[in-house]
Amino acid sequence: MTEGIQNKVVVITGASSGFGAETARHLAREGAKLVLGARRLDRMQALADEIGLDKEAVVKTDVTDRAQVQALVDHAVNIHGRIDVILNNAGLMPLSPLEMLRVDEWNQMVDVNIKGVLYGIAAALPYMKEQKSGHVINVSSVAGHVVNPGGVVYCATKHAVRAISEGLRKEVKPYNIRSTILSPGAVNTELPGSIGAEEVSEAIHGFYKEHAIPADSFARCVLFAIQQPEEVDINEILYRPTSQEL
Repeated sequence: MTEGIQNKVVVITGASSGFGAETARHLAREGAKLVLGARRLDRMQALADEIGLDKEAVVKTDVTDRAQVQALVDHAVNIHGRIDVILNNAGLMPLSPLEMLRVDEWNQMVDVNIKGVLYGIAAALPYMKEQKSGHVINVSSVAGHVVNPGGVVYCATKHAVRAISEGLRKEVKPYNIRSTILSPGAVNTELPGSIGAEEVSEAIHGFYKEHAIPADSFARCVLFAIQQPEEVDINEILYRPTSQEL
């Protein structure tokens, strides 16, 4: 079942705000069967009430814990009998120059932005192989295409997501599994709030205030990729605000 959206079982990580929450809203309107994972359970429960999901549709999930990601996907399969799409969306962007040596933030980005994606793939892939169908959507960034001073580690994690996704695409051809990389530019989410370096935070918030576009831009990209006919595999969407140069 890879054509259309209605009744498709979709698991979303990082679903308590931003890209994940807005995508959940759009997919719910199209009749998808959603299972949402994030650390902030209260935010997800409020979202579930807003879009008419049952309580069983939300699972507290920290993507740095492989067992929790596996439990999220297992739960989706247990209640719906399958998983059609996983959107590995959870991410952080604590930008800072390397010379500031904010090593804990580097580790956090590696754990969430890279390992979180790998754990999502590890959880969903066996089910999708057995089904001989499925769709893995990973979130990279414009930063996965360019490297800017002050964002070296973040850019590295997003380049890694693209490498992982392209490798996955080539490996899963025998199983009729599709893969998509979404690489957005400045979009209005809570992502800049993860920046701890004060001067960098001020600069990025100013940039976002001037250029950022709404999160429904991302959700529309997700829907476009999912609703393609079975023989069409949208491998990457790179997009920016029209006014964004970088």
